[in-house]
Amino acid sequence: MGNASSSATIRAEEAAHFGRLAADWWDPKGSSAMLHRLNPVRLQFIREAIDTHWPGDSLGVRPLAGKRALDVGCGAGLLCEPLARLGAHVTGVDAAAENVAAAAAHAVGGGLAIDYCHGDIAELALVQFDLVCSMEVIEHVADKAAFIAALGKCLAPGGLMILSTPNRTPKARLLMVEAAERLGMVPRGTHHWDDFITPDELGELLDGAGLAMGQPRGIGWSPLAGLHLSDDLALNYIVSVTAA
Repeated sequence: MGNASSSATIRAEEAAHFGRLAADWWDPKGSSAMLHRLNPVRLQFIREAIDTHWPGDSLGVRPLAGKRALDVGCGAGLLCEPLARLGAHVTGVDAAAENVAAAAAHAVGGGLAIDYCHGDIAELALVQFDLVCSMEVIEHVADKAAFIAALGKCLAPGGLMILSTPNRTPKARLLMVEAAERLGMVPRGTHHWDDFITPDELGELLDGAGLAMGQPRGIGWSPLAGLHLSDDLALNYIVSVTAA
């Protein structure tokens, strides 16, 4: 994977790779097309987790009203914007300055007040967020334990964290690395199978940071259903996390 940068969690080459994609991140037919297909699946899980964690707000169209949300590894804001529309005051953090610029410009164009910042989550001293999300990021960081610990420090008491990541299985290697990248569905060099993390490994990292992992849900794919929530964790999974 190459050398880590001097930052605690950022890999410079990973930030550069995703920064090069910033210009067409919001194009549903561009290099991030797969993320556009994945985002509704993530949001389905997130909304269900929000409604379970804060059941008093489950009937509203803005269940995050009055709450602070943080998206770490936000890219150009594909998740930040729907979180803002759910009522949250949203902060997005990304390792690539190009992504932060694209995210801020798109939010302004949509009339959304979202705070974006460029940097390493381990060094930004962001705290007291009711909801902390990090989607498809942990497989790209230099130090997974430091990254999880940094996310935990951002979480307010009683808060909720949502993480998603590919699983390190033969199926994930075949579909996400060999097939998706070779067929151009995902930009080449996006995935490195050796850096994928299993649910058991993620659970151990969370436990070490004083966090408790909920029951993970798989994000599966089929020709008929496309990407969807599944009981099969072999390809990708998403999970809620709370303080232990």
